[in-house]
Amino acid sequence: MAADGAAPEKVVATPQVVRREVRDFHRAHEQRRRQLPRALLVGVIGGVVAVAFRSALAAADQLRDQLIGFVHAHSFSTALLPLAVGAAGAALAVYLVRRFAPETAGSGIPHVKAVLHGLRPMVWPRVLAVKFVGGVAGIGAGLALGREGPTIQMGAAVGQMVSGWFKGTPRERRTLIAAGSGAGLAAAFNAPLAGLVFVLEEVQRDFSPGVFTATLIACGVADITTRLLLGQLPVFSVQTASIPPLSALPFALGVGAIAGLLGVVFNRGLLATLDLFERAPWPAWVSAALVGLLVGGVAIFAPGVVGGGQRLVERMLAGELPLLALSVFFVIRFVLTMLSYGCGAPGGIFAPLLVLGAALGLGIGELAERFVPGLAGPPVAFAAVGMAAYFTAIVRAPLTGIVLVVEMTGNYSLVLPLLLASLTAYGLADFLRDRPVYEALLERDLMRAQAEPALDGTLLLELTIAAGAPFEGKRVRELGLPPGAIIVTLRRELREEVPTADSELAAGDQITVVVSPQAAAALSLLEKGVQPA
Repeated sequence: MAADGAAPEKVVATPQVVRREVRDFHRAHEQRRRQLPRALLVGVIGGVVAVAFRSALAAADQLRDQLIGFVHAHSFSTALLPLAVGAAGAALAVYLVRRFAPETAGSGIPHVKAVLHGLRPMVWPRVLAVKFVGGVAGIGAGLALGREGPTIQMGAAVGQMVSGWFKGTPRERRTLIAAGSGAGLAAAFNAPLAGLVFVLEEVQRDFSPGVFTATLIACGVADITTRLLLGQLPVFSVQTASIPPLSALPFALGVGAIAGLLGVVFNRGLLATLDLFERAPWPAWVSAALVGLLVGGVAIFAPGVVGGGQRLVERMLAGELPLLALSVFFVIRFVLTMLSYGCGAPGGIFAPLLVLGAALGLGIGELAERFVPGLAGPPVAFAAVGMAAYFTAIVRAPLTGIVLVVEMTGNYSLVLPLLLASLTAYGLADFLRDRPVYEALLERDLMRAQAEPALDGTLLLELTIAAGAPFEGKRVRELGLPPGAIIVTLRRELREEVPTADSELAAGDQITVVVSPQAAAALSLLEKGVQPA
């Protein structure tokens, strides 16, 4: 801006700049036009896959309930059946993962992020097959894992599959993978906006029109497909007054603070559990079988505590559980989630942490109702607040958590408490220097990969383009990087993307570069290229 009294600065657009801007605009428009029908196809197929997965899990839950009912109706010697089923299902799930598709362990979201950053391949046939069968075996056996992780990774695999049917650039293929992952979340929870926000806020972190449009279409179509096949009711129902009183906000602040602290405990406990299972002296499937035995034993006495936990959340939101039961269930679910995820079975942590958040929020709501009646509002409202706050503390995606809970419950009156609690949880977890769970898991996977002989010596560099540097104003294809040196991310202000060969670098851009041992000569080139000439 010009100083007072000075003539305003003139901005002159050269013909070259104008032609480049027009060319880029037409290219982006053409790409969006091609992507629209492909994104629609990703949404339909992703929705069908998610519906099939949800239906298979529902059938497995029903069979598990029938088995437990059989045990209660007969002699206690039949209790060996749930134990055997739990052990066999968990062992089968982990065996399939380790034998055929190691990238499908856990939620799969870190793998999707690695694929979008060019750090991992996506072999969609084995991801779809192993994630589906292994997820049904493990979660169906009672492991405390959620369906959203598998549907997100399977949705990404669908995006990869559809992208292979058509000609397109690498960026277009990555856009369809991201759109598929959002469609998987949308179909898992009947939450299309949450699927869109999750891709923009956590998975892709690219707010470009192409990614936004493709993901929005895929999420919307996946949700419509799911509702046509399974019905339109929200995943959960919360009965509250139209608008919570302002006196409830300090209690929402308390929920956020406690969620922030316990979110840090969750993240660090999850990483420690993964390391513990990795050091086990026996095969991974044996560890999974032991976890399955434990889960089977818990299921005999508390069948609603195992599995995805949907029925447990429904009871919480209905206000059916007393304070003592909430405390017990929180501890049991916390331990089961650590063990179920740590053993390497395919399954997500969205649903388990929503269960824990609901128990946390409802417990605080009931305490408030007991000591200051009427001041905080209905305790069940704090169950929804706790879900968003705990999600935010762990994943560090507050907008996704808020939108997800609002869409799942169909209740928009809780937005203000949700916002306050989520931001408090976010700030406290960040203040404690805790890494977001998916970033920590991705970093852990990359570090383990670097420890393998084939990748020993691989470097991951974070560099900033300085003004006047040789790389400034050049396209990636013009940098002359040797094979084995790859720019995997490009961050410009608030936008982060996976660059293409035609991406042009500018001063202030932050780039992440993977350098293999064979490309050691690239280090001096990179250092000179980002420094002022």
